[in-house]
Amino acid sequence: MSPYPSLVTVSALVLYFVVTINVGIARAKYQVPVPQTTGNLDFERVLRVQQNTLEQLALFIPALWLFSIYVSPIWGSVLGTAWIVGRIAYAWGYYQAAEKRGPGFAISSLSGMVLILGSLVGIILSMVNPR
Repeated sequence: MSPYPSLVTVSALVLYFVVTINVGIARAKYQVPVPQTTGNLDFERVLRVQQNTLEQLALFIPALWLFSIYVSPIWGSVLGTAWIVGRIAYAWGYYQAAEKRGPGFAISSLSGMVLILGSLVGIILSMVNPR
């Protein structure tokens, strides 16, 4: 198996780690004590980036690996890299204003959907045409 899907997986986890650290930094900056999750809109946007990224990781990682196994590890890695770039753009935009998260959301959603649907097609084809 190609090492590229592994590299993309680690990169996605590093991204999640960074957005999680950003929540801690925002807590201190905007004086939002634990366990409070509301009170400052700037903090709430940072928290939403972290939560949304966690929600998307649950779909992304299995889809990346299934696509890489049943379709192509190289194309899976390319799509996975696009997902990461989309999530970075999403975070960058959302940190500024909720209205600016759209392009990053579109990039990561589209690449994620291609990974999921491609995985499904690859699995079905492997069942129809076993090697």
